[in-house]
Amino acid sequence: MSEEILQQLINWIALGSIYALLAVGFSLLFGVLGVIHFSHGDISLVAPFVALAILQTALASLSWFGGAADLVLACLIAIAAVGVLGIAIDRFVLRAFRDKPAMMALVTTVALGIVIRELIRHLFPQGGNPHAFPTPLAEPAFALGNVVVSWFTVLDVASATAVLLVLSILLRKTGVGVRIRAVSQDREAARLMGIDANAVFRNTFFIASATGALAGLLYASYVGVTRFDFGILAGLMGFSAAVIGGLGSIPGAVIGGLLLAGVETFAQAAIENGTAYRQVFAFLLVIAFLVFRPAGLFGRTVTEKV
Repeated sequence: MSEEILQQLINWIALGSIYALLAVGFSLLFGVLGVIHFSHGDISLVAPFVALAILQTALASLSWFGGAADLVLACLIAIAAVGVLGIAIDRFVLRAFRDKPAMMALVTTVALGIVIRELIRHLFPQGGNPHAFPTPLAEPAFALGNVVVSWFTVLDVASATAVLLVLSILLRKTGVGVRIRAVSQDREAARLMGIDANAVFRNTFFIASATGALAGLLYASYVGVTRFDFGILAGLMGFSAAVIGGLGSIPGAVIGGLLLAGVETFAQAAIENGTAYRQVFAFLLVIAFLVFRPAGLFGRTVTEKV
């Protein structure tokens, strides 16, 4: 295997892990709410700005741990804060549309994404400009021939894998997961069985938003910068990966994220000036799935009698 191909494989796995985390949030929210939450990407990309704000506070006070410990603490607080933000959005924005036509909630989430981006742009210091974001553990971890794999790549893949495994266990082996799956399958029947649907929605929004926050932090570290409008691209990629895998399917979201990142990565490597066209090929893949397999790889086509 040539060094160039091996390097692209490493890039593919690193980027695919991020897309998979984003897609899982979309699929989880769609599975429970039955609504495409288009502001999920913007909510996820709030996390790097929260982490930067905390780091700037730490530098100003000069009383924190210092070094990598500050970054770890800032990221953990950002993940928790975005999870709480997801709960607040469910409570104060989307709850009013829960029993309304899905189009109303969809339009609301599109508008919510615009609000979030504009708030970041106007309230964060120099929010309209790109902000450098630290890439931790950039040192080499090991080498495959002459191709060096950094500790950040290991952290990226390992953290995404760990979160996905924990989420799988949570949904299948715990009471919280059983209630989430019950509401996703039949909301009214779950209510009749005594399940508090509002608690399920809170838990789902926290899990999806916190998972998205981790993806947002990894993405900002991966590219080394964050912008107020990064949520648009993150949302499109996460949603596209979920569509490829099948909306509502967690395994499908993971496979879709890897497929989308694979097309993007290898188009960039194999085509002249591929960096400018990599997303063209990624979205061509999405269009192909929508035309030939609209339910996605693991989605189910539901037939309703009228």
